[in-house]
Amino acid sequence: MLKRLSLILLTSCVATLSLAQNYPTKPIKVVVGYAAGGAVDVVARTIGQSLSTSMGQPVVVENKPGAGTNIAVKSVITAEPDGYTLMMAANALAANMSLYQPAPFDAERDLVALSLIGRVPVVIAANPNAPYTNIKQLIEAAKGKPNSIAFGTPGNGSTPHMAIELFARAAGIDLQHIPYRGGSPAITDVIGGQLPLVAVNALEVLPHVKSGKLKVLAVLSPNRSAIFPDVPTIAESGFQGFEASVWYGLVAPAATPKPIVNKLHDEVQKALQTKEVRERMNAVGGEIVPGSADMFTNLIRSERQRYAKLVREANIQPD
Repeated sequence: MLKRLSLILLTSCVATLSLAQNYPTKPIKVVVGYAAGGAVDVVARTIGQSLSTSMGQPVVVENKPGAGTNIAVKSVITAEPDGYTLMMAANALAANMSLYQPAPFDAERDLVALSLIGRVPVVIAANPNAPYTNIKQLIEAAKGKPNSIAFGTPGNGSTPHMAIELFARAAGIDLQHIPYRGGSPAITDVIGGQLPLVAVNALEVLPHVKSGKLKVLAVLSPNRSAIFPDVPTIAESGFQGFEASVWYGLVAPAATPKPIVNKLHDEVQKALQTKEVRERMNAVGGEIVPGSADMFTNLIRSERQRYAKLVREANIQPD
């Protein structure tokens, strides 16, 4: 019996190693929980193109928007754990475990982190005619009239919403949140003068800043943005150690074989060093973040804890 068990285990190990060595033998699907054209979609397609070149198989992006990305997450969790279904995840993966009750999934149990890709900062932007030109002036105005200054976001529980709630607590101010269904309508209202502020990722405001229709008060990241090099960071504005970025990373079903997980991680790390990927990330206002799979796992865990505390204290409800 012992010999038979050992033989079965050996055969299984050999089969798994062989699978990883031959992987991939068919197209790889990367699920995105947002509509095509957004920042997450752009990052997924950028990495997908690089992986397709290096691994010799097509990498196809499949957009599955809805339910705050929960539809996309669940489709990946229930997919065959063979390395052919991945997901380009963002902050919602960590936040939704607290926003939605009962929790729709457990990211640490149901998924395996492959690699962090990069970060794009959340920015606070205003109409060019707004009475404040930087964060310090905004804070002074908000303290003078608590809860009188409104800010729009892509929706309740969105990453920009959470980012501004965290910032407001750090600054000791009260702002009025106006949730929209997407960043574009919120930006439109700020440009039109119906709304003082908007919080979105850097990519969404770029064309409007270039045209002079918006001004960025601060980027909520530790480093200045490549697309807004003259705009101070939140740290430079007096909030050392504070960060609120949109991060992106690849995950796969939890039972994906370790050799395939390792291979995908290594291929992503190679992709992050290419000129094409670096330039594309800079173009959307972000920066690449190479590192181990464990680093990404720890980020998801720490973000889950940070968002859980915020959701509880601010009583944030999803749309």
